[in-house]
Amino acid sequence: LHPRDTSAPVSLWLQRFLTRAMNRPQPQQVASRSVSVNKGFLKSVPGVLRLLQLITGTGLWITIASHKYDGAIHFVLFVAVFFWLLTLALYFLTLLDKQDLVPLLGGDRWLLTNMLHDILAGCLYSAATGFLIHKTQQYSYCNIKTYRLPCAYTVYLAASGFAAL
Repeated sequence: LHPRDTSAPVSLWLQRFLTRAMNRPQPQQVASRSVSVNKGFLKSVPGVLRLLQLITGTGLWITIASHKYDGAIHFVLFVAVFFWLLTLALYFLTLLDKQDLVPLLGGDRWLLTNMLHDILAGCLYSAATGFLIHKTQQYSYCNIKTYRLPCAYTVYLAASGFAAL
């Protein structure tokens, strides 16, 4: 190699630099990759049902958590909060079209993931509803109009309704 013959490494470096620069996303391409709301999902039946799940789940765990609870009601509160958080995550991932970012569960398996979530939630909410109905029946003596002491009957009755929905 001649000392003046440095064009080969420079030209190779320049070629790599230009290739990278041309493959770099342009500003309008970056804007298309930003977060956008899937407005079709908001108006669809699954979107409305997920929103209703969030509302009834919120009603259930706020109703239980705002009053004194014991025994199996801890399980009911766990089911309510756990599935409320999962439903919230599924709702926003679908709303923002980011389900492909979820490893193992996203992409082509997203529908199956949602179905398994709904089946598991249905089973555990059924068990929670059974516990709440049992507690409601235990406190049914409080339903008498002349009973003046504080009672959780109406709380368990309302929570049973939210869990059944």
